[in-house]
Amino acid sequence: MKIYISTLVALLVAGLFTSAQAPADLILVNGKIWTVNPAQPEAEAAGCRDGRILAVGASAEIRKYAGASTQIIDLEGRRVVPGFNDSHVHFHDGGRGLAGVQLRDARTPEEFRDRIKAFAARIPKGRWITEGNWDHENWTPARLPTRQLIDAVTPDNPVFINRLDGHMCLANSLALKLAGITRETPDPPGGAIVRDERGEPTGVLKDAAMNAVYRAIPPPSEEEIAEALRAAMRYAAENGVTSVQDMSASPEILAVYQQLLARNELTVRVSGHQPLSRWEGLARVGVRAGFGNDKLKIGALKGFADGSLGSTTALFFAPYLDDPKTRGLPSDEMVDESRMLSNVLGADKAGLQIAIHAIGDRANQQILDLFAEVVKRNGARDRRFRIEHAQHLRQEEIKRFAEERVIASMQPYHAIDDGRWAENRIGAERAKGTYAFRSLLDAGAVLAFGSDWFVAPMEPMLGIYGAVTRRTIDGKRPQGWVPEQKISVAEAVRAYTWGSAYASFDEKIKGTIEAGKLADFAVLSDDILTINPVRIDKARVVMTIFDGRVVYRR
Repeated sequence: MKIYISTLVALLVAGLFTSAQAPADLILVNGKIWTVNPAQPEAEAAGCRDGRILAVGASAEIRKYAGASTQIIDLEGRRVVPGFNDSHVHFHDGGRGLAGVQLRDARTPEEFRDRIKAFAARIPKGRWITEGNWDHENWTPARLPTRQLIDAVTPDNPVFINRLDGHMCLANSLALKLAGITRETPDPPGGAIVRDERGEPTGVLKDAAMNAVYRAIPPPSEEEIAEALRAAMRYAAENGVTSVQDMSASPEILAVYQQLLARNELTVRVSGHQPLSRWEGLARVGVRAGFGNDKLKIGALKGFADGSLGSTTALFFAPYLDDPKTRGLPSDEMVDESRMLSNVLGADKAGLQIAIHAIGDRANQQILDLFAEVVKRNGARDRRFRIEHAQHLRQEEIKRFAEERVIASMQPYHAIDDGRWAENRIGAERAKGTYAFRSLLDAGAVLAFGSDWFVAPMEPMLGIYGAVTRRTIDGKRPQGWVPEQKISVAEAVRAYTWGSAYASFDEKIKGTIEAGKLADFAVLSDDILTINPVRIDKARVVMTIFDGRVVYRR
């Protein structure tokens, strides 16, 4: 027995030694690697094997890991950062939208109509026209579209196209008919049917009112979902995004993610969020936060407290300046606050992670209060509550994010988009707490950055540019909108990498470039840490490395 044990130990030691001396699969040299690791912020090179980082250091040192079959990439002085982790996307919807009608930059109602007309002419009769991402704030005057604008050009196709924030959609008359919406249909809790002066639906539906039409739309097939996810993955790779936190990962979409994983087609790591209302089904089968592997996992939930600023459904303490009759709308989940509390209490007790969408200052205060009550009842632990967007905050709520360890999952592109028109709705004083990146960091909160794609571009360069400059996309605020909330490039990169990893309990395996972590990198065209920040939006990703292999070259 002693001989056997000695032999076994010798073999194990020999195996470990051999493994330690095995060559790298991939080596990056002659670069400027920003590691986001405070113990070693800068490096020239990194070596990778089996999808993990072997070592980080000087080029001469890392070259020692090369073997006959090692791929060596000369970075030629380019800046490298960890693969970006988008903390808030709607991945399938975004992918599907890439193949749909494109309305985001339609500058007039007439251009909006004509693009829909041209798209309808290319598809079969009876097929739904969805997505679109229109923005009436591009128009002068900024009036909402109506079904009458598009009915004549879509007589044979039901239309249900969303505003870019996803909280308001336009239906044509055919879609309203299929959904059974008439002038007699009441507004549902948490939603609104926009009506004309005669009480007739205009075709615009807000938040929970959209559900009736969604129920009338035929579900996509598995192959259609797969096509959308593949398109989304290509777009992610083009922008250095190697991880996403999918806020709309329904069971049907998760099933296709699993198929792509089994076929080794995934080129992003996915953390899937299910609706908060489904927590009992997950808990019943034993799913907990982080269930899965480093490429696909579930166990997180998403709920809603309110709507959006663009749709005047974000929930505020004070009325909207441009619509004094409303302070916004609670979501259908928050109409009965006791039900929302019950859901969060149960889900948290079951070990699931919870993220809640909150835009308006009142909605953020309500969710912070709700989270505090859950901690009081269920006890302290590392649960990582998240507020998605955390868009409009009063000073008293800002400090609570750090004190109560609530993650602010934010999308900086929204700041330079909304900044064009937000003060028309909420005024300059309330705007001081809008996308309060600087104040949240100074208070000690964790920021996790993302895009909210399909709502905004899934392009981290634009997000970093937005967080650092706050220059609105119309060019009218060159010094930045609410400039006191600017942060540094290094802070923005950290929020897009380590911060997002922390938000999904993944900071031990990704988010920084250091030995032992997953080999995900983004190679940039420009050194965003040293160039004039106003040029960051022109920087591009020239190479994306996922799991130790190149998945994109520009």
